[in-house]
Amino acid sequence: MTAPEGRLVAHSPGRRGTWHWYEDHARGTGELARRFAEPWGGGELAYRLGRDHDIGKGACAWQDGLIEEATTGRKVRRPAHHAAGAFLFAQVARQHPVLTPFAGVIEGHHTGLSAWSELSVRLKSLMRDPKEVDEAINRVAEVMPEVLDKTCPTVPDWLDPRNKTSVEMLVRMTYSAVVDADRLDTAAHFRPGPPTRTDVSMPELWERYETRRQETLTERRRRKEPSWLDKLREDVYQEALDTAADEPGVYRLHLPTGAGKTFTGGGFALRHAALHGLRRVIVAVPFISITEQNAAVYRSLLDPEHGPQAVLEHHSAANFEATGRRAARSSSASGDTRRDQKRARANRWAKLAAENWDAPFIVTTTVRLIESLFGNSPSATRRLHRLANSVIVLDEVQALPDTLLTPILSGLRELVEHYGVTLVLSSATQPELAALNPWQTGLPQRDIIANPAPLFQQLRRVRYDWRTGSEVTLRSIAAEAATHRQALMVVNGTKDASHVHKIWLGNHDENPGTLHLSTRMTGGHRREIIQAAKQRLDAGLDTLLVSTSLIEAGVDLDFPRGYRARSLPESEQQAAGRINREGHRPTEDSIMTVFEPTDGLQPQVIYNRCGIAAASRRFGKGLADPDNLDTLRSYYQHRYRLQAGRSSTDPNGATGEAIEVLREKLDYPETARRMRMIDNEHSVAVLVIRPRLDQHHRQVAQDAIEQLRSGVPTPEIYRTLQDHLASIPERELETAINSGHAVEIAGDLYEWTGSYHPQRGIEPAV
Repeated sequence: MTAPEGRLVAHSPGRRGTWHWYEDHARGTGELARRFAEPWGGGELAYRLGRDHDIGKGACAWQDGLIEEATTGRKVRRPAHHAAGAFLFAQVARQHPVLTPFAGVIEGHHTGLSAWSELSVRLKSLMRDPKEVDEAINRVAEVMPEVLDKTCPTVPDWLDPRNKTSVEMLVRMTYSAVVDADRLDTAAHFRPGPPTRTDVSMPELWERYETRRQETLTERRRRKEPSWLDKLREDVYQEALDTAADEPGVYRLHLPTGAGKTFTGGGFALRHAALHGLRRVIVAVPFISITEQNAAVYRSLLDPEHGPQAVLEHHSAANFEATGRRAARSSSASGDTRRDQKRARANRWAKLAAENWDAPFIVTTTVRLIESLFGNSPSATRRLHRLANSVIVLDEVQALPDTLLTPILSGLRELVEHYGVTLVLSSATQPELAALNPWQTGLPQRDIIANPAPLFQQLRRVRYDWRTGSEVTLRSIAAEAATHRQALMVVNGTKDASHVHKIWLGNHDENPGTLHLSTRMTGGHRREIIQAAKQRLDAGLDTLLVSTSLIEAGVDLDFPRGYRARSLPESEQQAAGRINREGHRPTEDSIMTVFEPTDGLQPQVIYNRCGIAAASRRFGKGLADPDNLDTLRSYYQHRYRLQAGRSSTDPNGATGEAIEVLREKLDYPETARRMRMIDNEHSVAVLVIRPRLDQHHRQVAQDAIEQLRSGVPTPEIYRTLQDHLASIPERELETAINSGHAVEIAGDLYEWTGSYHPQRGIEPAV
């Protein structure tokens, strides 16, 4: 391979055998970043940061190292290249001090956003002695004289420098635009070819959605006469479409379970986006099981028959930018240099393939959305700029963790007020979020359905029964449930679900009518169980299903009888939404039993303690039922009063006020650490090739794994593997690594090679 003469390079030759010239990469990244940031008025700032992000590559040692590596094939250690561009931008920013923290966009474009307290120290050191960056700057200036331009880029005219959280969010959004632009320009060099994304417009997508929805309804009416419930759902849907013409802002979609929330929310979002020129719809849900079901519904309505898909489902819990963090702690770790080099190459490709939400319709989890808003790593933050000028539907909004509500609401408010976002809060149990400080003033919430209360009366399809006492156990309730031909039992944890399933099976290894659901099963396995349950219920076959809370939202099943271990009232009401869902049975005969098992996982262990305290005074035997709207409103207000501080930065508040202080200090790493959602903090994804998987799907999964291991992944590969991901506690993964039951694939993703129960998945550790 011939080394370049007299030119600066940014990357080694790609598939076409040509070098990636420095000025092409710099200007290409700048222009892409400008385009991404223009929706919020930050185009000029993003261009400057994107153009100058790699100035450090001008250093002789860096250039010589890359050329040697490309020509010899040997890994060469090169100096870091992030300081020169950060230094140059910080010099320019002296004219406008609010811009100085944006130097962190360049400084952390590979490693993540640093805390301002640390970044400022490094910048001051460079200001005192710039020798380490002078060479790189001077060499780049020879091919790109414009980098020495001292003109200060403008900031969006809405930015108030005194509002520190606004500055913090603008840094995040700009960082996202630059990182995504850098990765895309780099990927285009290494993997040239036409883009695979769809360029369908929102008006086209809305028209496709409505056309196919009407076709679905016509086919359903041909098979079966419409019921009163079908008419109610259609009336709700049409009212939502009328409301979609209103101005962008914050909307509440408050509907009881069974009222067609998925169709209605999608219809409102798409029509609103089409009417107001918004560029995408993002639906975020709390459970992976809902993304799987909702994505399937939306694909049937939105994806073309041929060509790139319009709907992107993204919920991977794996961190593909990690570099052997677990392996380094485990006894199976190896110091083999070749393995380290292979991992480094895989890491490079993983960075290029990280999901960036470049699709018109996204179905993701709340965990991924919050990670995008408050993470500090390039992979997490890369997709953040895609939220601008979008409709974000927060489905099952009541599931947002109380401990993080203040920063979440503050961040969402920023998106609505400055980044052109319309926010839809969707739930059958709407929390009183306006009771919390970030939303108490100046942010009106409008109802998509003007008067939802009568709908809750019309759609009340269950009668609640309350059970307490020393004789109430998981075994006693499981035995009672088994006396019914069809029953659902929802418990508070995976161990309880496994225990109940074993009770029902008795001495049998398995029974087609005895089913189990938990996140310890892969996505594909869960979908099979849900489908099997639906088919058995429709056919009138004996069906017992035990599940964790993942079934409570968005899973379209209709049982005649239900049991729910005591939890929060919103969870109890959601579980009741799987009972008599279609209203075919008398309400009096459709019983939802809420029980407190003495031997089961107690709600205060896994649910919000203040929520449990507020609920115990309002709901239960002799008190209100979980679907009483007035009592629910009082419950939420009381629950938040027990926790919220006096201000959004009150360190004594328990709804994340202290995190707002971190945000004001521009402490991105600590904010990211504190904002990790519970299921992301204590559980991890592992990839499982199930023993009973058919040969075709097994081969597809194994091929994808091999591509990951070879170091050339793509976003499509990660999406392929989502069906094969299950979740387990992190401590169990550590144990499995050390015992040889989990094998590294790439980054933080491991393949589970231990036992996998054909009905329960990865069994809980005893």
